[in-house]
Amino acid sequence: MVDLTKKGWQWTLLMALAFIWGSSFILMKRGLETFSNYQVAGMRMFISFLVLLPIIIKSINKLNKQNLKSILLVAFIGNGFPALLYTTSQLHLDSSMAGMLNSLTPIFTLIIGVVFYKSKVKFINIIGLFIGLIGAIGLFSSDISNFFSGNNWYALFAALATVFYGININEVKAKLQDLDGITITALAFLFVGPVSGIFLAFTDFSTPLQDPDFVQNLFYVALLAVFSSALAVIGINILIKYTTPIFTSSVTYIIPIFAIMWGFLDGEDLHIIELFSIIIVLLGIYLVNYKSKPKA
Repeated sequence: MVDLTKKGWQWTLLMALAFIWGSSFILMKRGLETFSNYQVAGMRMFISFLVLLPIIIKSINKLNKQNLKSILLVAFIGNGFPALLYTTSQLHLDSSMAGMLNSLTPIFTLIIGVVFYKSKVKFINIIGLFIGLIGAIGLFSSDISNFFSGNNWYALFAALATVFYGININEVKAKLQDLDGITITALAFLFVGPVSGIFLAFTDFSTPLQDPDFVQNLFYVALLAVFSSALAVIGINILIKYTTPIFTSSVTYIIPIFAIMWGFLDGEDLHIIELFSIIIVLLGIYLVNYKSKPKA
């Protein structure tokens, strides 16, 4: 039986989320081959809303004046705006660089938590956070020179999304403790889903419909919605309840590991520095989640 009070299950869920989100950048890239960035983001939110609709109907009675503000924040700051920011950034950034920028999430989660939510963090957890960041950067060391050699202002969109994620994680941990992860997700998509649907109705689908890959790339966007939004957001909201915001956000350090593994299985080379960086990432996350044992 799954028991998320135990570290083993917490790590299992963290790895599962990293595996799912490790595929999201390539799914966005495929979707953008046919649809605009606005359409990919809008469909991602609206399809997730449709998938979650049965749960939304059951959960709507748990919405009240006390949690409305936080639910709206989770809906748009935690889901809607980041979806649009990431698809916009990927118009000019490759998937690997977007993944590296995503690794800024734990840093912003820490800063926002300490400054605005009065979170208490142990020094060893902070050390682990920065060790994990070093490892994540090492996974993309070959791409860094390419990044700084070009015009990459669109990276700011991806960076802003990580700020929003940091706000979202802290808000869920601090203000929505009385709701379970499934309910939080359902209520969030109750708002962001219909808004995205209305937004989509005013976009032009005439050009995408003429694309011979329309159905195939629509399928990729649907996968993005079901797994990377609906299911993964439920998973992350559940994980937040049982762990710390920093540990939860460290999922972004593991995402590049799965991206590299997929590349290796697809015939790409695996370098020593990447293997070493993976070890550094895992060490960093271990320290992020480290809790000293109480003295007898």
